[in-house]
Amino acid sequence: MSFRDRTHAGRELALRLVERAGSGHLIDVLVLALPPGGVPVAAEVAGALHAPLDVLVAGEISTPVRPETAIGALVADDPPLYDRRSLAMMHLSEDRLGDVVVGERNELHRREYLYRGRRPLPSVNGRTVVLVDDGLTTGLTATAALRFLRRHGPTRLVLAIPVGNARTLSSLRDECDALVCLQQPPSLHAVGEWYEDFAPVSDTQVADTLHAFHATA
Repeated sequence: MSFRDRTHAGRELALRLVERAGSGHLIDVLVLALPPGGVPVAAEVAGALHAPLDVLVAGEISTPVRPETAIGALVADDPPLYDRRSLAMMHLSEDRLGDVVVGERNELHRREYLYRGRRPLPSVNGRTVVLVDDGLTTGLTATAALRFLRRHGPTRLVLAIPVGNARTLSSLRDECDALVCLQQPPSLHAVGEWYEDFAPVSDTQVADTLHAFHATA
């Protein structure tokens, strides 16, 4: 099974999550998307669950030598989470990436303001939080996001994605209370391989989607 686009993937994912909600596993739900790609998926999930939607902005750390390869992830003002194996392979240390981290964190905060303005991230304490993305390969960003959320006291933490690398998913199960993934191929090099239309999601699309949800809340 592949997906026509992120909206189609979100609808399929929502069906699975509605089943869980019907069995009483999802109570007082907050849906958080990892933008930009997770937002169209999460919008369908939030709509189906009649839940509020917001974003948890995360940044990827890469190097000028291999900008297409993420070696770390950032969420809010938390310390960076690194792929230690990649650091060793590239003969890098955290100290040498200091300037890169500062730049990525500034970009992260710029996007937070663009998407949310001065509105803070909704409280997750005591709630069921469903974290949604359009797919995952390395799982670095999802891991950083889940650890950030866990420290803020959700009653239940759910990771929901249309497609994810099977090996990566196995390592993420200890980071959340439940993991919902529709497709788990043993080898996944690029999430876009599973979508017929994987066009970039613009900042404007993200902001407009969030505005629509909050305007009707």
